[in-house]
Amino acid sequence: MPTQREQQERLDRVNALRARIAEQLAGSLASNPVIAEELHRQIDEHVDSLVAAEGQRPAPPDGGFGGLIGIGPDAALTLGETRVPNGVVRYDDQVNSERIAAVGDLYYIYQHEQIGVFKVVQKLKQLFEAGAVRLSSGQGAYRLYQFDRRDVLRYTRRDRLDGYRRVLGYGRGLGAGQSRPNTDFHRLFGHFVNQVTLFWRDKRISEVMRQGANDPSFGSIAVVRRAGLDLRNNLKFASFGHLNVMRIELMQVLEECFAILGSPDVMELFGADNAWDVIDEILVRYFDERLQTSPRQRMAETGRDVLRWLASGHILESNRPQFEALLNHIAEPAEEWLTSAQAMSLAPRASARSVTPWERSGASGATARRAERGPVSGSRRSTRPVPQRRGDPSARSKRPPGSRR
Repeated sequence: MPTQREQQERLDRVNALRARIAEQLAGSLASNPVIAEELHRQIDEHVDSLVAAEGQRPAPPDGGFGGLIGIGPDAALTLGETRVPNGVVRYDDQVNSERIAAVGDLYYIYQHEQIGVFKVVQKLKQLFEAGAVRLSSGQGAYRLYQFDRRDVLRYTRRDRLDGYRRVLGYGRGLGAGQSRPNTDFHRLFGHFVNQVTLFWRDKRISEVMRQGANDPSFGSIAVVRRAGLDLRNNLKFASFGHLNVMRIELMQVLEECFAILGSPDVMELFGADNAWDVIDEILVRYFDERLQTSPRQRMAETGRDVLRWLASGHILESNRPQFEALLNHIAEPAEEWLTSAQAMSLAPRASARSVTPWERSGASGATARRAERGPVSGSRRSTRPVPQRRGDPSARSKRPPGSRR
Protein backbone atom coordinates (compact mmCIF):
# COMPACT_ATOMS: atom_id res chain seq x y z
CA MET A 1 0.00 0.00 0.00
CA PRO A 2 1.67 3.27 -1.08
CA THR A 3 1.78 6.47 0.91
CA GLN A 4 -0.06 9.58 -0.12
CA ARG A 5 3.17 11.26 -1.22
CA GLU A 6 4.26 8.27 -3.34
CA GLN A 7 0.87 8.06 -5.03
CA GLN A 8 0.83 11.77 -5.88
CA GLU A 9 4.40 11.66 -7.21
CA ARG A 10 3.49 8.73 -9.43
CA LEU A 11 0.47 10.55 -10.84
CA ASP A 12 2.53 13.67 -11.51
CA ARG A 13 5.27 11.69 -13.30
CA VAL A 14 2.76 9.88 -15.49
CA ASN A 15 1.00 13.12 -16.44
CA ALA A 16 4.34 14.77 -17.24
CA LEU A 17 5.31 11.79 -19.40
CA ARG A 18 2.06 12.00 -21.39
CA ALA A 19 2.51 15.75 -21.92
CA ARG A 20 6.14 15.34 -23.02
CA ILE A 21 5.25 12.63 -25.55
CA ALA A 22 2.35 14.69 -26.93
CA GLU A 23 4.69 17.67 -27.35
CA GLN A 24 7.47 15.76 -29.10
CA LEU A 25 5.21 13.71 -31.40
CA ALA A 26 2.57 16.35 -32.13
CA GLY A 27 2.97 16.14 -35.90
CA SER A 28 2.94 12.36 -36.09
CA LEU A 29 -0.01 12.02 -33.70
CA ALA A 30 -2.14 14.44 -35.74
CA SER A 31 -1.68 12.44 -38.95
CA ASN A 32 -1.85 8.99 -37.36
CA PRO A 33 -3.97 8.82 -34.16
CA VAL A 34 -3.26 5.10 -33.82
CA ILE A 35 0.20 6.00 -32.50
CA ALA A 36 -1.37 7.99 -29.67
CA GLU A 37 -3.64 5.09 -28.72
CA GLU A 38 -0.71 2.67 -28.66
CA LEU A 39 1.41 5.02 -26.54
CA HIS A 40 -1.40 5.54 -24.04
CA ARG A 41 -1.97 1.79 -23.88
CA GLN A 42 1.69 1.10 -23.10
CA ILE A 43 1.75 3.81 -20.43
CA ASP A 44 -1.42 2.44 -18.85
CA GLU A 45 0.05 -1.07 -18.76
CA HIS A 46 3.19 0.25 -17.08
CA VAL A 47 1.11 2.15 -14.52
CA ASP A 48 -1.01 -0.93 -13.84
CA SER A 49 2.11 -2.98 -13.19
CA LEU A 50 3.35 -0.34 -10.73
CA VAL A 51 0.00 -0.29 -8.96
CA ALA A 52 -0.01 -4.09 -8.75
CA ALA A 53 3.51 -4.05 -7.29
CA GLU A 54 2.50 -1.45 -4.72
CA GLY A 55 -0.48 -3.57 -3.75
CA GLN A 56 1.85 -6.46 -2.85
CA ARG A 57 3.42 -4.50 -0.01
CA PRO A 58 2.32 -5.75 3.41
CA ALA A 59 -0.17 -3.38 5.00
CA PRO A 60 -0.25 -2.68 8.76
CA PRO A 61 -2.79 -4.67 10.77
CA ASP A 62 -5.07 -1.65 11.18
CA GLY A 63 -4.86 -0.72 7.48
CA GLY A 64 -3.01 2.50 8.24
CA PHE A 65 -5.74 4.01 10.39
CA GLY A 66 -3.48 4.42 13.43
CA GLY A 67 -0.86 6.26 11.42
CA LEU A 68 -3.53 8.56 9.96
CA ILE A 69 -4.93 9.69 13.32
CA GLY A 70 -1.48 9.75 15.01
CA ILE A 71 -1.67 6.75 17.35
CA GLY A 72 1.01 4.10 17.84
CA PRO A 73 4.62 3.73 16.74
CA ASP A 74 3.70 4.11 13.05
CA ALA A 75 2.01 7.48 13.48
CA ALA A 76 2.57 9.74 10.50
CA LEU A 77 4.25 13.09 11.03
CA THR A 78 2.80 14.58 7.82
CA LEU A 79 -0.19 13.78 5.65
CA GLY A 80 2.11 12.59 2.88
CA GLU A 81 3.31 9.68 5.05
CA THR A 82 -0.17 8.20 5.45
CA ARG A 83 -1.06 5.09 3.48
CA VAL A 84 -3.61 5.30 0.64
CA PRO A 85 -5.18 2.20 -0.98
CA ASN A 86 -5.23 2.13 -4.77
CA GLY A 87 -8.84 0.92 -4.93
CA VAL A 88 -10.87 -2.25 -4.99
CA VAL A 89 -11.48 -4.90 -7.64
CA ARG A 90 -13.43 -3.49 -10.59
CA TYR A 91 -17.12 -4.28 -10.68
CA ASP A 92 -17.23 -5.29 -14.34
CA ASP A 93 -14.58 -7.98 -13.83
CA GLN A 94 -16.75 -9.98 -11.43
CA VAL A 95 -19.24 -11.54 -13.87
CA ASN A 96 -19.65 -15.28 -14.41
CA SER A 97 -19.49 -15.98 -18.15
CA GLU A 98 -21.33 -19.31 -17.80
CA ARG A 99 -24.50 -17.60 -16.58
CA ILE A 100 -24.47 -15.06 -19.42
CA ALA A 101 -24.06 -17.89 -21.93
CA ALA A 102 -27.02 -19.65 -20.29
CA VAL A 103 -29.13 -16.55 -20.94
CA GLY A 104 -28.14 -16.79 -24.60
CA ASP A 105 -29.45 -20.36 -24.77
CA LEU A 106 -32.66 -19.36 -22.98
CA TYR A 107 -33.18 -16.56 -25.49
CA TYR A 108 -32.67 -19.11 -28.27
CA ILE A 109 -35.31 -21.37 -26.69
CA TYR A 110 -37.73 -18.48 -26.18
CA GLN A 111 -37.71 -17.54 -29.86
CA HIS A 112 -38.49 -21.15 -30.81
CA GLU A 113 -41.27 -21.10 -28.24
CA GLN A 114 -42.67 -18.01 -29.97
CA ILE A 115 -42.42 -19.76 -33.33
CA GLY A 116 -44.57 -22.54 -31.88
CA VAL A 117 -42.28 -25.58 -31.91
CA PHE A 118 -43.44 -26.97 -28.56
CA LYS A 119 -47.07 -26.17 -29.37
CA VAL A 120 -46.80 -28.02 -32.67
CA VAL A 121 -45.42 -31.17 -31.03
CA GLN A 122 -48.17 -31.10 -28.39
CA LYS A 123 -50.79 -30.81 -31.13
CA LEU A 124 -49.23 -33.67 -33.05
CA LYS A 125 -49.26 -35.75 -29.88
CA GLN A 126 -52.96 -35.04 -29.37
CA LEU A 127 -53.73 -36.06 -32.94
CA PHE A 128 -51.67 -39.23 -32.53
CA GLU A 129 -53.47 -40.20 -29.31
CA ALA A 130 -56.87 -39.51 -30.89
CA GLY A 131 -56.04 -41.59 -33.97
CA ALA A 132 -56.71 -38.57 -36.20
CA VAL A 133 -53.49 -38.94 -38.20
CA ARG A 134 -52.02 -41.89 -40.08
CA LEU A 135 -49.19 -42.66 -37.66
CA SER A 136 -48.80 -46.10 -36.19
CA SER A 137 -45.42 -47.78 -35.79
CA GLY A 138 -42.94 -45.59 -37.57
CA GLN A 139 -40.00 -43.72 -36.14
CA GLY A 140 -42.04 -40.57 -35.51
CA ALA A 141 -44.82 -42.50 -33.77
CA TYR A 142 -42.34 -44.22 -31.46
CA ARG A 143 -40.63 -40.91 -30.63
CA LEU A 144 -44.02 -39.36 -29.86
CA TYR A 145 -44.70 -42.17 -27.41
CA GLN A 146 -41.34 -41.61 -25.69
CA PHE A 147 -41.91 -37.85 -25.66
CA ASP A 148 -45.22 -38.36 -23.85
CA ARG A 149 -43.76 -40.76 -21.26
CA ARG A 150 -40.95 -38.31 -20.39
CA ASP A 151 -43.27 -35.32 -20.16
CA VAL A 152 -44.02 -35.81 -16.45
CA LEU A 153 -40.31 -35.42 -15.58
CA ARG A 154 -39.72 -32.18 -17.47
CA TYR A 155 -40.34 -28.53 -16.72
CA THR A 156 -43.90 -27.64 -17.61
CA ARG A 157 -45.04 -24.91 -19.99
CA ARG A 158 -45.86 -22.72 -16.98
CA ASP A 159 -42.29 -23.19 -15.72
CA ARG A 160 -40.90 -22.14 -19.09
CA LEU A 161 -43.04 -19.02 -19.28
CA ASP A 162 -42.11 -18.03 -15.73
CA GLY A 163 -38.44 -18.49 -16.59
CA TYR A 164 -38.74 -16.28 -19.67
CA ARG A 165 -40.46 -13.63 -17.58
CA ARG A 166 -37.89 -13.67 -14.80
CA VAL A 167 -34.73 -13.69 -16.94
CA LEU A 168 -35.78 -11.99 -20.19
CA GLY A 169 -38.78 -9.97 -19.05
CA TYR A 170 -41.01 -11.38 -21.82
CA GLY A 171 -44.57 -12.33 -21.03
CA ARG A 172 -46.92 -11.22 -18.28
CA GLY A 173 -47.21 -11.50 -14.53
CA LEU A 174 -44.40 -12.35 -12.12
CA GLY A 175 -41.38 -14.47 -12.87
CA ALA A 176 -40.45 -17.90 -11.57
CA GLY A 177 -40.83 -18.17 -7.81
CA GLN A 178 -42.90 -14.93 -7.73
CA SER A 179 -39.74 -13.00 -8.57
CA ARG A 180 -39.46 -9.55 -10.16
CA PRO A 181 -39.42 -9.67 -13.97
CA ASN A 182 -36.31 -8.42 -15.76
CA THR A 183 -38.18 -5.82 -17.82
CA ASP A 184 -34.98 -3.92 -18.72
CA PHE A 185 -33.49 -6.76 -20.77
CA HIS A 186 -35.13 -6.10 -24.14
CA ARG A 187 -34.37 -2.36 -24.04
CA LEU A 188 -30.73 -2.87 -23.03
CA PHE A 189 -30.25 -5.68 -25.52
CA GLY A 190 -31.71 -3.63 -28.35
CA HIS A 191 -29.59 -0.63 -27.35
CA PHE A 192 -26.38 -2.69 -27.39
CA VAL A 193 -27.18 -4.19 -30.79
CA ASN A 194 -27.98 -0.73 -32.12
CA GLN A 195 -24.64 0.64 -30.94
CA VAL A 196 -22.76 -2.26 -32.53
CA THR A 197 -24.46 -1.67 -35.87
CA LEU A 198 -23.87 2.09 -35.67
CA PHE A 199 -20.20 1.50 -34.94
CA TRP A 200 -19.66 -0.65 -38.02
CA ARG A 201 -21.81 1.59 -40.18
CA ASP A 202 -19.62 4.57 -39.25
CA LYS A 203 -16.54 2.44 -39.79
CA ARG A 204 -17.63 1.48 -43.30
CA ILE A 205 -18.52 5.06 -44.16
CA SER A 206 -15.14 6.31 -42.95
CA GLU A 207 -13.30 3.75 -45.05
CA VAL A 208 -15.13 4.89 -48.17
CA MET A 209 -15.46 8.63 -47.69
CA ARG A 210 -12.11 9.68 -46.24
CA GLN A 211 -8.50 8.66 -46.27
CA GLY A 212 -7.95 8.54 -42.50
CA ALA A 213 -10.28 5.67 -41.78
CA ASN A 214 -8.66 5.06 -38.38
CA ASP A 215 -9.75 8.44 -37.06
CA PRO A 216 -11.29 7.82 -33.62
CA SER A 217 -14.18 10.18 -34.44
CA PHE A 218 -15.61 7.43 -36.63
CA GLY A 219 -17.08 4.82 -34.31
CA SER A 220 -16.72 5.22 -30.57
CA ILE A 221 -15.74 2.06 -28.75
CA ALA A 222 -16.61 3.74 -25.44
CA VAL A 223 -20.30 3.88 -26.37
CA VAL A 224 -20.32 0.24 -27.47
CA ARG A 225 -18.47 -0.88 -24.34
CA ARG A 226 -20.82 1.03 -22.05
CA ALA A 227 -23.92 -0.39 -23.73
CA GLY A 228 -22.48 -3.91 -23.49
CA LEU A 229 -21.49 -3.51 -19.84
CA ASP A 230 -24.97 -2.23 -18.95
CA LEU A 231 -26.54 -5.31 -20.53
CA ARG A 232 -23.95 -7.59 -18.96
CA ASN A 233 -24.54 -6.18 -15.49
CA ASN A 234 -28.29 -6.48 -15.94
CA LEU A 235 -27.96 -10.18 -16.72
CA LYS A 236 -25.59 -10.72 -13.82
CA PHE A 237 -28.44 -10.71 -11.30
CA ALA A 238 -31.13 -12.15 -13.56
CA SER A 239 -29.16 -15.33 -14.32
CA PHE A 240 -29.06 -16.87 -10.84
CA GLY A 241 -31.20 -19.83 -9.81
CA HIS A 242 -32.32 -22.79 -11.90
CA LEU A 243 -31.60 -21.11 -15.24
CA ASN A 244 -28.55 -23.24 -16.03
CA VAL A 245 -30.21 -26.64 -15.52
CA MET A 246 -33.47 -25.50 -17.12
CA ARG A 247 -31.81 -24.33 -20.34
CA ILE A 248 -29.91 -27.65 -20.62
CA GLU A 249 -33.14 -29.61 -20.26
CA LEU A 250 -35.02 -27.38 -22.69
CA MET A 251 -32.25 -27.62 -25.28
CA GLN A 252 -32.58 -31.40 -25.06
CA VAL A 253 -36.37 -31.13 -25.43
CA LEU A 254 -35.96 -28.85 -28.46
CA GLU A 255 -33.64 -31.39 -30.08
CA GLU A 256 -36.15 -34.15 -29.36
CA CYS A 257 -38.97 -32.11 -30.91
CA PHE A 258 -37.07 -31.70 -34.15
CA ALA A 259 -36.22 -35.41 -34.16
CA ILE A 260 -39.98 -36.11 -34.05
CA LEU A 261 -40.91 -33.54 -36.68
CA GLY A 262 -38.07 -34.64 -38.95
CA SER A 263 -39.00 -38.33 -38.85
CA PRO A 264 -39.79 -39.87 -42.24
CA ASP A 265 -43.35 -40.92 -41.37
CA VAL A 266 -44.24 -37.50 -39.93
CA MET A 267 -42.83 -35.63 -42.95
CA GLU A 268 -44.64 -37.99 -45.31
CA LEU A 269 -47.87 -37.41 -43.39
CA PHE A 270 -47.78 -33.67 -44.13
CA GLY A 271 -46.02 -33.82 -47.47
CA ALA A 272 -43.04 -31.92 -46.09
CA ASP A 273 -39.36 -31.97 -46.97
CA ASN A 274 -37.99 -31.14 -43.52
CA ALA A 275 -39.03 -30.48 -39.93
CA TRP A 276 -39.54 -26.74 -40.51
CA ASP A 277 -42.08 -27.47 -43.24
CA VAL A 278 -43.97 -29.69 -40.81
CA ILE A 279 -44.05 -26.85 -38.26
CA ASP A 280 -45.37 -24.35 -40.80
CA GLU A 281 -47.99 -26.79 -42.08
CA ILE A 282 -49.38 -27.56 -38.59
CA LEU A 283 -49.38 -23.88 -37.59
CA VAL A 284 -51.38 -22.94 -40.67
CA ARG A 285 -53.69 -25.95 -40.71
CA TYR A 286 -54.60 -26.29 -37.03
CA PHE A 287 -53.83 -22.87 -35.51
CA ASP A 288 -54.51 -20.55 -38.47
CA GLU A 289 -51.45 -18.46 -37.59
CA ARG A 290 -49.45 -16.01 -39.65
CA LEU A 291 -46.02 -17.52 -40.02
CA GLN A 292 -43.06 -15.74 -38.47
CA THR A 293 -40.70 -18.68 -38.62
CA SER A 294 -37.85 -17.19 -40.62
CA PRO A 295 -37.29 -13.89 -38.74
CA ARG A 296 -37.82 -15.47 -35.34
CA GLN A 297 -35.36 -18.27 -36.07
CA ARG A 298 -32.70 -15.81 -37.24
CA MET A 299 -33.32 -13.69 -34.15
CA ALA A 300 -32.73 -16.83 -32.08
CA GLU A 301 -29.45 -17.65 -33.81
CA THR A 302 -28.01 -14.15 -33.96
CA GLY A 303 -29.27 -13.13 -30.52
CA ARG A 304 -27.58 -16.11 -28.95
CA ASP A 305 -24.33 -15.29 -30.81
CA VAL A 306 -24.38 -11.74 -29.45
CA LEU A 307 -25.03 -12.87 -25.87
CA ARG A 308 -22.33 -15.53 -26.07
CA TRP A 309 -19.87 -12.90 -27.30
CA LEU A 310 -20.85 -10.73 -24.36
CA ALA A 311 -20.17 -13.63 -21.99
CA SER A 312 -16.63 -14.10 -23.27
CA GLY A 313 -15.27 -10.95 -21.63
CA HIS A 314 -14.22 -9.26 -24.88
CA ILE A 315 -16.28 -6.22 -23.89
CA LEU A 316 -13.60 -5.36 -21.29
CA GLU A 317 -10.92 -4.84 -23.96
CA SER A 318 -9.90 -1.17 -23.94
CA ASN A 319 -7.39 -1.21 -26.80
CA ARG A 320 -9.10 -0.01 -29.97
CA PRO A 321 -7.49 -2.33 -32.58
CA GLN A 322 -8.02 -5.43 -30.44
CA PHE A 323 -11.57 -4.37 -29.56
CA GLU A 324 -12.48 -3.84 -33.21
CA ALA A 325 -11.02 -7.21 -34.15
CA LEU A 326 -13.06 -8.94 -31.44
CA LEU A 327 -16.22 -6.93 -32.12
CA ASN A 328 -16.07 -7.87 -35.79
CA HIS A 329 -17.25 -11.35 -34.80
CA ILE A 330 -20.79 -10.06 -34.04
CA ALA A 331 -20.96 -7.27 -36.63
CA GLU A 332 -23.11 -9.25 -39.05
CA PRO A 333 -25.20 -11.09 -36.41
CA ALA A 334 -26.09 -7.76 -34.77
CA GLU A 335 -27.13 -6.26 -38.09
CA GLU A 336 -29.21 -9.31 -38.95
CA TRP A 337 -30.91 -9.42 -35.54
CA LEU A 338 -31.79 -5.74 -35.73
CA THR A 339 -33.19 -6.07 -39.25
CA SER A 340 -35.38 -9.03 -38.27
CA ALA A 341 -36.56 -7.35 -35.05
CA GLN A 342 -37.29 -4.12 -36.89
CA ALA A 343 -39.34 -5.96 -39.51
CA MET A 344 -41.48 -7.44 -36.71
CA SER A 345 -41.74 -4.11 -34.82
CA LEU A 346 -39.84 -5.54 -31.86
CA ALA A 347 -36.94 -3.05 -31.87
CA PRO A 348 -36.37 0.40 -33.41
CA ARG A 349 -33.25 1.23 -35.38
CA ALA A 350 -31.37 4.15 -33.86
CA SER A 351 -30.68 6.94 -36.33
CA ALA A 352 -28.16 8.80 -34.17
CA ARG A 353 -25.51 7.86 -31.65
CA SER A 354 -27.03 8.79 -28.33
CA VAL A 355 -27.31 7.35 -24.85
CA THR A 356 -30.60 5.67 -24.03
CA PRO A 357 -32.10 7.02 -20.78
CA TRP A 358 -32.56 4.52 -17.98
CA GLU A 359 -36.27 5.34 -17.66
CA ARG A 360 -37.55 5.54 -21.21
CA SER A 361 -41.07 6.27 -22.31
CA GLY A 362 -41.97 6.37 -25.97
CA ALA A 363 -44.21 4.90 -28.59
CA SER A 364 -41.51 2.71 -30.16
CA GLY A 365 -40.41 1.18 -26.87
CA ALA A 366 -43.98 0.63 -25.74
CA THR A 367 -44.83 -1.01 -29.05
CA ALA A 368 -41.90 -3.40 -28.74
CA ARG A 369 -42.81 -4.29 -25.19
CA ARG A 370 -46.44 -4.93 -26.09
CA ALA A 371 -45.37 -7.11 -29.01
CA GLU A 372 -43.23 -9.31 -26.77
CA ARG A 373 -45.87 -9.47 -24.02
CA GLY A 374 -48.52 -10.70 -26.39
CA PRO A 375 -52.15 -9.72 -26.86
CA VAL A 376 -53.90 -7.92 -24.03
CA SER A 377 -56.57 -10.03 -22.38
CA GLY A 378 -59.96 -8.48 -21.72
CA SER A 379 -61.57 -5.39 -23.18
CA ARG A 380 -60.88 -1.79 -22.24
CA ARG A 381 -63.56 -0.11 -20.19
CA SER A 382 -65.55 2.39 -22.19
CA THR A 383 -65.28 6.06 -21.27
CA ARG A 384 -68.57 7.06 -22.93
CA PRO A 385 -71.22 8.37 -20.52
CA VAL A 386 -74.03 5.96 -19.74
CA PRO A 387 -77.39 7.39 -20.86
CA GLN A 388 -79.89 7.75 -18.03
CA ARG A 389 -83.24 6.09 -18.29
CA ARG A 390 -86.43 8.11 -18.26
CA GLY A 391 -87.88 8.23 -14.81
CA ASP A 392 -84.57 7.69 -13.05
CA PRO A 393 -84.83 9.22 -9.54
CA SER A 394 -81.18 10.35 -9.68
CA ALA A 395 -81.87 12.25 -12.92
CA ARG A 396 -84.87 14.04 -11.42
CA SER A 397 -82.85 15.03 -8.35
CA LYS A 398 -80.20 16.72 -10.49
CA ARG A 399 -82.71 18.91 -12.43
CA PRO A 400 -82.40 22.55 -11.32
CA PRO A 401 -85.36 23.85 -9.34
CA GLY A 402 -87.96 25.74 -11.30
CA SER A 403 -87.16 24.10 -14.62
CA ARG A 404 -89.92 22.59 -16.76
CA ARG A 405 -89.97 19.06 -17.98
